[in-house]
Amino acid sequence: MNEKELPDHLREDNLSEETKTLISSLPSTKDFLGKLYNYQGCWYYPNTLLGVRNFQKGFKPQETDIVIASFPKSGTTWLKALTVALLERLKNNSSNVPHPLQSDNPHGLVPFLETNLYLNSSTPDLTKFSSPRLFSTHMPLHTLQVPFKDSPCKIVYVCRDVKDVLVSQWFFRCAYLQKELNKSVLESSFESLCSGVVYFGPFWENVLSYWKGSLEDPEHVLFMRYEEMKSEPAAQVKRLAEFLGCPFTEEEEEGGSVDKILELCSLRSLSSMEINKTGKTSNNVHYSNFFRKGEVGDSKNHLTPEMDNKIDMIVEEKYKGSGLKY
Repeated sequence: MNEKELPDHLREDNLSEETKTLISSLPSTKDFLGKLYNYQGCWYYPNTLLGVRNFQKGFKPQETDIVIASFPKSGTTWLKALTVALLERLKNNSSNVPHPLQSDNPHGLVPFLETNLYLNSSTPDLTKFSSPRLFSTHMPLHTLQVPFKDSPCKIVYVCRDVKDVLVSQWFFRCAYLQKELNKSVLESSFESLCSGVVYFGPFWENVLSYWKGSLEDPEHVLFMRYEEMKSEPAAQVKRLAEFLGCPFTEEEEEGGSVDKILELCSLRSLSSMEINKTGKTSNNVHYSNFFRKGEVGDSKNHLTPEMDNKIDMIVEEKYKGSGLKY
């Protein structure tokens, strides 16, 4: 695949002179999609790095901002949908107005700061966002906090078993690259993941930045686990609502409001909506690619026992002493 066919944020055709000068001094490597550069301890493709820099220079937080954070393919789409649905229920919309999730994809409603809003400019027009503004990111917490320092905004991070993340990324990449499911892509992604030299990685650094943030500042950083969202969805959605300052009332709970939100945001419901069957992101990725299985433990069907063991050993070593168990 030539560079022009890649989504914008994975390319390097958008760079300012300043960014070109910066990247010439950064540690770099290459993977099957292109060059990666290490900035503030995290690996980015060049255009994404420009987006990160634009965001750090130009973003002005508001006190009510909410940021959905994750490592790619960790349950981001689902968490965005749930957050939108939780906040939307507070509005007195008449029933003949379509729900936002029926007219746009969660990634359209909660755009990424670095790969979408700030990809081409350090001063994008954010006037269409009403308060509370919803944004998302894959950046580690310390990078995100450059403009957010001392802001009372809320950050919600979703973490997922890295083996399932790896397999989900493999399917996703092959889909948007329009390749057959290719084991060599899985193997090279596995090697990159284990070495830590991977887009928005190292994985464990990304996770630990938010884990530590949630321990140090639980009022402003919420750490959620994808597996718990699957095993106890009602409890986790209530926890999320509480954190966001919009807890369910007794009347809502008795009226089935929690179940209605879970049903609306279910993989089955979202993937069957017309917008998600036919639409594309601003980076030209089909919305349908964001909905596959959403299962816990699917990696067992695709990783070899050796891969499985190696990842377990790395994760155990990296999380040692942090209090985070996976």
